Amino acid sequence: MKDVIDVMALQSNRRERRLADYRSGPGHSLATNFIFECGIKLGLQPATVATAAIFYHKFFKEADKNDYDCYVICTACLCAAGKSRDEPVRLRDAVNVAHNSINRGAGPLELGEEYWSWRGAVAQAELLVLRLLGFNLDAPSPHRYLLHYLRSLQEWFPASQWRSAPIARTAMGFLQDYHHSPSILDYRAPHIAVACLTLALHVLGVSVPLASTLDDDAAWYSVFTKDLQKEKNWEIMEKIMQVYSKEPEPI
Repeated sequence: MKDVIDVMALQSNRRERRLADYRSGPGHSLATNFIFECGIKLGLQPATVATAAIFYHKFFKEADKNDYDCYVICTACLCAAGKSRDEPVRLRDAVNVAHNSINRGAGPLELGEEYWSWRGAVAQAELLVLRLLGFNLDAPSPHRYLLHYLRSLQEWFPASQWRSAPIARTAMGFLQDYHHSPSILDYRAPHIAVACLTLALHVLGVSVPLASTLDDDAAWYSVFTKDLQKEKNWEIMEKIMQVYSKEPEPI
């Protein structure tokens, strides 16, 4: 249980770190950090940024990381995710945000050789990402499931208890952070949503009302997904916790 509780401190520490220096980051160690930073700068919804991370993991599950520029592919994944989530990303904006994130303090690129080189590389990379994905941009989002589960679970709690515990914010934070790990591809979206919710409840020390009266203390989430075993739920939670213990230092 201590390992579970410690996740909250690790989660807080992770968000307090300074911006990454992508030019000195080895290999693809900061790739998902780059996706999330650029996604925030572009004003994208969390689910869209998470979809970009999914596309990145799917791409490099098939492709050799040594064959492609990490940050060009990341930028292309953001553009593809925008199409997938009906939140279009202007190519010029994506290029400038990516360039600025890598080159801290740099202004927007002039319409010159460097800009057109970046633009062409990202456009070609997006086509490559789409081709590798089989032009299938349908990425089941755990966010939709988690939102539904949270709305249902809220009705089970006294209003005062629900307001006093940041269950929704904590669960959503775990879900978003789990997109840094390629292991997210190994599990179904409803199962991931339940695991994030269960982990949030454990970290906050909150018990689901009347759950203790059930034969199995995990039975409360069977109303959300009937095929998730207790062992599998803990396996996913452990994978989420590993994100915080294994994350590379960006500074």
